[in-house]
Amino acid sequence: MESLERLQGQRETLDELRTIVKTMKSLSTASIRQYEQAVVALADYDRTVELGLQAVLRDLPSPPELDHAARQPASLGVIVFGSDHGLCGRFNEDITDFCLAWLAERAPPPASLRLLAVGARAADNLARAGREVDRVVPLPGSVGRISTMVQDLLARIDAWQQAGITHVELFHHRHAGGSRYQPVALTLLPVDLRRFLRRDAPPWPSRRLPSFRMSREALLRRLVGQYLFVSLFRACAESQASEHASRRAAMQAAQRNLDERIEDVTQGFRRARQAVITAELLDVVAGFEVVAGER
Repeated sequence: MESLERLQGQRETLDELRTIVKTMKSLSTASIRQYEQAVVALADYDRTVELGLQAVLRDLPSPPELDHAARQPASLGVIVFGSDHGLCGRFNEDITDFCLAWLAERAPPPASLRLLAVGARAADNLARAGREVDRVVPLPGSVGRISTMVQDLLARIDAWQQAGITHVELFHHRHAGGSRYQPVALTLLPVDLRRFLRRDAPPWPSRRLPSFRMSREALLRRLVGQYLFVSLFRACAESQASEHASRRAAMQAAQRNLDERIEDVTQGFRRARQAVITAELLDVVAGFEVVAGER
C-alpha cells in the first residue's frame, strides 16, 4: 500500500492538472464564441461585396475573363489551415488527410505545386506525408489579428499569380456546432464570376438600380480582391472556431479522466489512512494489554 504522503502528493498534482484543464476548456469556449461572432459579422460585408459584383456584371451577357482565368492552369497553389498548438484531437490530421486525398486524386506534378500551411502542426503533417511545404504562416491568435494574416496571404497569392500560378485551392475546417467540424475545399482562383449572374440571385435590395463611375475593369478587380479577402477571413475564423471546439472536447474528456483518477486516489488515500489509524489503535490496545498483564 502506498504511503499517505505519496497519495496526498498525487491528489494535489491531479487537482492542479484539473484546474489547468478546466481553464483551457473555458478559454476554448470563449474563443469559439468570438470566432463565430466574427463569421456572423462578416456576413454583412460579404453581402455588400456580392451586391457590388452583381452591379458590375449585371449589364453583361457573360462574365469577363480575368487574366488568371484566361490562361490554362499550369500550376497549383494550395493553402491549408491547421493549428500551431496541439491538444485538439485529430483536428490537424483530419484536414491534412482531406487535402492529401484531394491532391492524390488530381495528382499535380510536384514541380507545379506550391503548398502554404497556416499553422505549424498542419505543416508537419504535410511534410511527414512527403509533401514539400513552401511556407508556414503562424495563426493570428485572436480575431483582431486575422486581417493582418489575410493581407499576408493575399500578398503570397499575388506572388503566386506573378509566377504563373492560375489555380489556388483553400482547405479548412468549418465548425458544425458543438465539437463537430467538417473539412471543406474552396477554389479561390480562378474566381467563378458566373455565380453572381445566376438567374436565381436575390433581387436588388432597393428600387434604385446601381451605377458606378470608375472603369468596370478596375472596379471588378477591386471587388474580386475584397471577395478573396472575405473568403480567407471566413476560412480562418471558421478554422479557429473548429480548432477550439476540438480542443474543448479533448479537455472535457481529459477532465472526466482526471475526475475518475482523483476519485481513485482519494479512495486509496482514505483506505491508507484508515489502515494507519487501525494499526495505531491496535498498537495502543496491545500496549494496554501488556501493561495490564504486568499488573
